[in-house]
Amino acid sequence: MSANPLATRVGEVHLPSPVMTAAGTSGYGDELAGYGDLSRLGAVVVKSLAAFAWPGNPPPRVVASGEHMLNAVGLAGPGVEAWREQYLAGLHARGVRVVGSIWGRNVGEFADAARLMRGAEVIALEVNASCPNLEDRSRIFAHSANATAEIVATSRDAGLALWVKLSPNTPDLVTVAAAALEAGATALVLVNTVLGMAIDIEQRRAALGNGVGGLSGPGILPVALRAVYECRDAFPSTPIVGVGGISTGEDAVAMLMAGANAVEVGTASFANPRAPWIIQKEVEEWMRRHHVNDIDEIVGAAHG
Repeated sequence: MSANPLATRVGEVHLPSPVMTAAGTSGYGDELAGYGDLSRLGAVVVKSLAAFAWPGNPPPRVVASGEHMLNAVGLAGPGVEAWREQYLAGLHARGVRVVGSIWGRNVGEFADAARLMRGAEVIALEVNASCPNLEDRSRIFAHSANATAEIVATSRDAGLALWVKLSPNTPDLVTVAAAALEAGATALVLVNTVLGMAIDIEQRRAALGNGVGGLSGPGILPVALRAVYECRDAFPSTPIVGVGGISTGEDAVAMLMAGANAVEVGTASFANPRAPWIIQKEVEEWMRRHHVNDIDEIVGAAHG
């Protein structure tokens, strides 16, 4: 095997491993540092941040649904400026490659968040297009090609590599992805949670304070694989990060074979905070058993 068989690239961004944390599942800083060496992972993707502090949705915000999780946290966070002042240095001190993440309720708020990220020492900026659009309450940004293009275009003010995170809850995923790339996205992150709901049958009401939420966990892996596969077919040379339902090294390998250049591990970290490191080790062990010397040998392999 090569000196570092796990090394990969997402466009111009070089990573020592294809395994990263997923936004919203590992906090804003080095919260997982007690469970493993964060610098050994490909990168840490921090929780999405707005240009302002935001309290999020009313509780309850998280409920279990079998081995899955439903969340309606509502993108609570301290805001970009507070994050840069309070959290970023701690990540750098540990040698972590950091991917920032931004959100907004309208195009102007994405622009504000992007400007506040300008000059931040991050390797890329993930644009969370899967938030509700308050200017068109009937749609999430990532359900509209035009709205997605607008927030990607305005986020270019950050001067950073732009990874746009898209939603699986639309039949127009490939069309939306094409619009994002034309507007300046340098990579696709596929996918965010699947819309879902839980009912508290004792209280006879929705279990989440917000009513509906995002479903994550092993069951959405097939959804994410399909999204990555379709977009790899449509955009053969576009960098793709696969996320959704990855719980084992074999799941990660499947995502790479579907066409992802790297993956993000999210909900699995709630069950076991060491999950990103375990999955990374399992990927390397799989490669060794199958005499794969380089990640590039399996990226997109399922396409023949």
